[in-house]
Amino acid sequence: MLRSRATRSSNRTAEPQHPLTSSRVARMVASPLKRVHSRHSNGDTRHGNPGKGIMTSTPAQTWSARADTAQHSLDHFFRVGGPQYLANSHPHDRGNTEVFNYWWLAHVIDARTDAWDRSGDPAWRQLAIVARDNIVERNGGQLFNDYFDDMLWFALALERVHQATGEQQYLDEAIAIWDHVIAEGWNDTLGWSLAWRKQQLAYKNTPANGPLVILGVRLSRHDSSRDYLGYAQLAFEWLTANLVSENGFVEDGVNRNEDGAVDTQWRFTYNQGLYIGAAVELFTATDARHYLDRAVQTAMTAVRELSDGTVFPDEGDGGDEGLFKGVFYRYLGELLAVLARLAEDGDDEFTEQRVELERFLRAGTDALWENGVVGGHLRPGNDWSKEPVEWIPYSTMVSAIFAVEQRARLEAREAGAESSATASSAAPAGAVAG
Repeated sequence: MLRSRATRSSNRTAEPQHPLTSSRVARMVASPLKRVHSRHSNGDTRHGNPGKGIMTSTPAQTWSARADTAQHSLDHFFRVGGPQYLANSHPHDRGNTEVFNYWWLAHVIDARTDAWDRSGDPAWRQLAIVARDNIVERNGGQLFNDYFDDMLWFALALERVHQATGEQQYLDEAIAIWDHVIAEGWNDTLGWSLAWRKQQLAYKNTPANGPLVILGVRLSRHDSSRDYLGYAQLAFEWLTANLVSENGFVEDGVNRNEDGAVDTQWRFTYNQGLYIGAAVELFTATDARHYLDRAVQTAMTAVRELSDGTVFPDEGDGGDEGLFKGVFYRYLGELLAVLARLAEDGDDEFTEQRVELERFLRAGTDALWENGVVGGHLRPGNDWSKEPVEWIPYSTMVSAIFAVEQRARLEAREAGAESSATASSAAPAGAVAG
């Protein structure tokens, strides 16, 4: 839900860590940006022309190029100098340029890491590190703030940076955030689960517990001796019992006013995405089928109840809402990857749902591209079925990047499957594929 995140980051509670300087951030930003933009602007056509309506030889090449364009567009429209790094909106004259949006920047790290995963270009990985350093510098040299959901978004991004770089520092930081969150926010009010923030320990919601599940599973892969997975399973059970309807729809929170009431008025895409992501992670970790059942059910319900069958509507213009659909697309992509692997292994239980969800991803990103490209750059609004509005926050841009990266991932996966099928059919009788 929208909870005035843009004004809340002034509360600082932890001891300073990893101090940075503005000049260091500026130097780090300049080098990778120059490299990435140079390759893009010097006619590198390995992925074809990313312009609106121009298709290359395969969908995989086209959408990889478009993902690059989306990533570049974040810098084109929002990049500013000095400690700010990214202006909060475009145009930059709305009076909020210097507001520190900690959790938006955490998602920028994820977006840059998506580009690294797709392309292998180390410039994108370096830009993920730049965004990490910008958070720490602007947060007074520390990792923590007062909001458990914010910190968990950051920890999830840091764990991915560790995966991309192999550097232990980033995993250590993710673990430090986990330990801080559990120590400060995990309690038995309404059942063992995580509070939303330090000032409201009795208020529990999906935005806090969903990331906790995902991070817990991922950290358990690094160290099975700690009970990360146990916390993840408890938080998921609490979510399912308290905030998930019979049809799989995920509500936002409960007990916000200490009255035990569930906030059914906030029907947001990112809550659905978080529950999907949590269920997928637990299925991957445990192979327990009921987690996958829940992920598929929630995904189908979200598309049916929150979209027009092609795109999600504008969820609000406060800024935070711009990121909501991006979270859904990110974890929809994780679900689709798991369903595709099952299909490859001959498990066709969810074929109908997978095809429908892939159609939704394609339809939405087609609409995004058709309506959101301006002058060779992507500049979407919060409703992808319409042309962009005059003012947009960079949270909206990050959502678009997430969706386009997932589309590129889908097309690359299908291209790989087609190549494998072609190779198998072309193999001589008796030949064994190597």
